[in-house]
Amino acid sequence: MTTRLPVFAEVDPQAVALPHGTEVTLRVERLVNGRRVPQGHVGRIVRERAGGFDVLVTGVGEVWYERQELAPRRAGQLEFALRRDAAWKALLPCRVLEATVGSRAWGLSDASSDTDVRGAFALPFLWTQGLVAPPTDLVSADGSQTYWEVRKLVEQALRADPNTLELLFVPGVRALDEAGAWVLAARDAFVSKLLFGSFGRYALSQLSKLSASQALAEHRDRVLSWLEEQPAPGLDEVARRLAAVSPRTSASEADAVHQAKTYLKQLYRSLWDQGRLASNDFAGLTAYARAGGRRPEDARELRPKNAYNLLRLIALATTWLRTGAPVFEATGALKERLLSIKKGEVPLAEVLREAEAMSPALEAARDESRLPEQPDFAAADALLRRLGEELARRHVQRLPGPWGADAPPFPSPPPRREAVLSAHHD
Repeated sequence: MTTRLPVFAEVDPQAVALPHGTEVTLRVERLVNGRRVPQGHVGRIVRERAGGFDVLVTGVGEVWYERQELAPRRAGQLEFALRRDAAWKALLPCRVLEATVGSRAWGLSDASSDTDVRGAFALPFLWTQGLVAPPTDLVSADGSQTYWEVRKLVEQALRADPNTLELLFVPGVRALDEAGAWVLAARDAFVSKLLFGSFGRYALSQLSKLSASQALAEHRDRVLSWLEEQPAPGLDEVARRLAAVSPRTSASEADAVHQAKTYLKQLYRSLWDQGRLASNDFAGLTAYARAGGRRPEDARELRPKNAYNLLRLIALATTWLRTGAPVFEATGALKERLLSIKKGEVPLAEVLREAEAMSPALEAARDESRLPEQPDFAAADALLRRLGEELARRHVQRLPGPWGADAPPFPSPPPRREAVLSAHHD
């Protein structure tokens, strides 16, 4: 039995689901914190909530809209929404693994924390045949639940992807089918010294990027404050002041001023792209500052969350490399410190210094670790072959369940060649 997704021309854009990640066009004008968000602006679905959707609008932040106030941005986005919603409904019974992850698994949650669930699913045999490429992940409408197809999960685990290894090893992980139990039984095959790079060094690099991003935001706020002075300083004066406070090293004072001017051009172009400036030049930036324009959102509220999680990753990698076993739940002094960072009570520069101070222990744990240098590719290959044979057996023998007699209808190709070739690859 097959099922065919509706042809775009036959579908009411207001009737389809809008999964997490869908690009949408705003159908109404809205005033948000004193800023006009015009009709026709583009956003991205973050979550479904309270009968509507939280939409991330660049330069504004998350804004709630009713369903009738949104439309998929393009035909491709409409088809993406249709496919993703259809895949979620059809394949959710095919889950084989599931776990609660994130702050609730780390012992770092509070009353406002989301409950994040990850898992894995196995495709029924006929979904792996034919022209239409099957989905490799399922995501709930609110973005809180994500399931990877087992092959994708194995490939990610072989790269020591932190999110995948957390799913496989977090204490609360549970197998929903015998196939999931096989995956858990083979999970040690994915653990290797690659943890050093994918957990520890990755976290250090991301913290450095956060620190640089914060410095840029501070420079932006200084520039806007200077431009409120009477009289407002010109481009050369602002560039000179900025060069004097910049931590970047330069060959000469003239080079530092040139770098500052480049940054100022990037700043007003960015604000122009966000629709905040009347003109795409320094004069437009000056007018914006002197009119009391609201300071742009720079996602600072996300930085404490990112910073504490990155520090947690370094500690987790160090323990795993040293002992051969992961400890996901933070306790004692580490827990208290991570909670302080999460609440924004610790400056990002201090978090970066702490992370760098943890680097020697991380490197020593790698050097002394008894973990293998690489994951066990042969064991991973054997696992996938065993899973493939089992799914084929259930299909052929028409066994009860979502991989046999009760398998969801597989998708038939759309009537357009280009849609077939691009299916599930947007």
